[in-house]
Amino acid sequence: MPVIKGLGWTFNTQAERYERMRPGYVPELYEEIFRHVPLNAASTAVEVGIGGGQATEPILRTGCRVIAVESGDQLAELCRHKFRHYPNFEAVTCKFEDFPEQPDSCDLIFSASAFHWIPEETGYPKVFRMLRPGGVFARFANHPFKDKGRPGMHEALQEIYAVYMPGSLASDEYTQAQAAQRALIAEKYGFVDISHHLYHRTRDFTAAQYVELLGTYSDHIAIEENTRRRFFAEIEAVIDRLGGVITLYDTIDLQLARKP
Repeated sequence: MPVIKGLGWTFNTQAERYERMRPGYVPELYEEIFRHVPLNAASTAVEVGIGGGQATEPILRTGCRVIAVESGDQLAELCRHKFRHYPNFEAVTCKFEDFPEQPDSCDLIFSASAFHWIPEETGYPKVFRMLRPGGVFARFANHPFKDKGRPGMHEALQEIYAVYMPGSLASDEYTQAQAAQRALIAEKYGFVDISHHLYHRTRDFTAAQYVELLGTYSDHIAIEENTRRRFFAEIEAVIDRLGGVITLYDTIDLQLARKP
């Protein structure tokens, strides 16, 4: 599976907005993780790519030690402040590929909407080496989909994208088959007890909130500032003209794999 290249730097430029606008994850996802790997104060977890800390607090609440590996210095510092009341939390500023690994040291390694930035042939073997026998790798991500209830709004927005991001295509809704395919990657690297799970939710945004969310997407951040301002203004105007609210339909996928 190809790694996304070239835009990873963008998130660090929008650390506070990223923390504010990106969603967390559903309780059922954590319940599934904890069924596979019960955590307590004696446990150690590593988070790969903490971002704004959207996925972190439910793990911290178990009392286990959490080491967050984050290449963006602004994001890492934001999370140090955000989780300053948890003595079991620390953030290390570096790429996961460069993180000094200790073999057989982790009960859980987890990555939320971040592992696709790491080359598969580097990331999976490193996770495998770092996990204790019986330890679990949890990879999960959120996949937003267009507003199903407002097709006219979607069509109007696509016309704007054709001007400002020509060639970009609206993605299809994330499927069970895609989740299964992603889960099976771990099998190539020696993992066992592989499973995948899907969760669904909706999120409503005003026009202003929606363009703020778009300002956390790497390909949107990379657009020249004045052009991006016009682009977002047109999007905001369309949403306001067509009712003032846009709904995203999220599919969250979770892949679990165990080191034998």
